[in-house]
Amino acid sequence: MAHQEHGEQVVLLDEAGAICGSAAKATVHHAHTPLHLAFSAYLFNPAGQFLLTRRAESKHTFPGVWTNTCCGHPAPGESVPDSVRRRLRQELGIHTAELVLVLPRFRYQARMANGVLENEICPVFAAYSAEEPAPDPAEVAEARWMNWAEFCAAVSRGEQPVSPWSAMQLPELSALGPNPLSWPAADASGLPPAAVSAA
Repeated sequence: MAHQEHGEQVVLLDEAGAICGSAAKATVHHAHTPLHLAFSAYLFNPAGQFLLTRRAESKHTFPGVWTNTCCGHPAPGESVPDSVRRRLRQELGIHTAELVLVLPRFRYQARMANGVLENEICPVFAAYSAEEPAPDPAEVAEARWMNWAEFCAAVSRGEQPVSPWSAMQLPELSALGPNPLSWPAADASGLPPAAVSAA
């Protein structure tokens, strides 16, 4: 929930992706946001549909933007998969999901119109679950299932706006194959040292 952010800590990283400290999530995002650890997750149901979500308007970064199923920041000492499961549960009421690491090396920067910068090393996971989501409105404004190929095509045609990080992730995800239910697991050795040491 949004009101928890004031007590949350994020893991700060050096250029090699190793832990170099922590900072309060509520204060870390600004015009000169330090590099920190995050994740992105794409949730699929047994039919291979993808859960597209729109970020709550109360979010500090990129409010109201359509994006991948959920994102988050591992807490100090928390493994990245545990962080993914925690946010799926908190944001969407998804309690059981199989996780597959698909893009261990993804890193990006994105600046909002107001100057706030996102600056993250952000491993990407596919999550598979038969549960129906129950979104927390403090986190998720809207959610809808979409055919994966139709979603990718709509984004590429400019018909479906998405967050900057999702737009950057899609070409790399598409390279894994057209069927997200059979994407290969990535080698975890590609994760940043911070993600490995927290596991």
